[in-house]
Amino acid sequence: MANLIEKLKIKKFTSADLPELEGKLFFEGERKQRHVAQFSLLLFLSAVIATPGIVADSTATVIGAMLIAPLMIPIVATTAALVMGNARRAWRSSLLVVAGTLGVIIVSAGLGRLGIHVVDFETNSQITARVVPRVLDLIIALAAGTAGAYAMSRKEIADSIPGVAISIALVPPLCVVGIAISAAQWADAWGALLLFLTNLFSILLAGGAVFALLGLGAAVKSDMSRPKKRAAYEIVTLAVLLVAIPLSIATIRVARDSIAQARITTIANQWVGQYPSNFIIKSVLVSGHKVKIVISGTERPPNIEDLGAEIQSQVEQIAKVKLLYIPSSLYQYP
Repeated sequence: MANLIEKLKIKKFTSADLPELEGKLFFEGERKQRHVAQFSLLLFLSAVIATPGIVADSTATVIGAMLIAPLMIPIVATTAALVMGNARRAWRSSLLVVAGTLGVIIVSAGLGRLGIHVVDFETNSQITARVVPRVLDLIIALAAGTAGAYAMSRKEIADSIPGVAISIALVPPLCVVGIAISAAQWADAWGALLLFLTNLFSILLAGGAVFALLGLGAAVKSDMSRPKKRAAYEIVTLAVLLVAIPLSIATIRVARDSIAQARITTIANQWVGQYPSNFIIKSVLVSGHKVKIVISGTERPPNIEDLGAEIQSQVEQIAKVKLLYIPSSLYQYP
């Protein structure tokens, strides 16, 4: 990798580059209070925008919240401080990350209480996309963390940072945590928190690798010994590996549910084909050992319970079938 850096002729850090990087990442000096105030305001606004966007299942609104969310800055600052060997800066930046994380969850939980009655945790795409993180999310987070650290270290490609913020969303998963907590949906809260932790540790690990390869550690005088810096990144690496375990389990579960959903959809459509075409299967949602099927039509289909029995007999995974019939006059078509 170091040879690749040389072949690409990527400019490494020098002591002359430090003031600019430090000004971007660290909230200190005369501007400390102003930077902290701006960070807090933008993070609060991003939570206020993202939470209703998630409740309303609005992708555009959530993307807007991602663009103004500043939470990636102290995370990158933490990993940069570790590479620089500055324990004080690393500690302060990590505290800012923790405070920002808790703040977003609290704000979203409060706002979630206002609109929780309209949230469907099974069908809301902004929620379902964030409560079952997979190994693919880890790969994306590592790549985005690499891109984010590199973009912040090079002013000529600083325009790429908004794209990185979208690809490695930090605030939306935390908002889902808050919304789920306010609705006592603990499994969903844990899933969204796991996604956030995946993104967090990936930025720390990948960002640290980028800064190290660009020679940031060599460009500054360190107050941390080499063993201490190595130990810090060993902890981060271990955290990424530990996070990968539940992600792998979730990936296997999602794959299993997808296979079951395809089989059940075929069974349901075949069952529907036995009757006149005055009702249809609108959706099939598989979650572990449960399946929810929504049927819409002008009249209630005969022997609807037979469909559930047939599914349970043909798909061993399914232990509980929920059949929901909605008259077509009441069904809201997309």
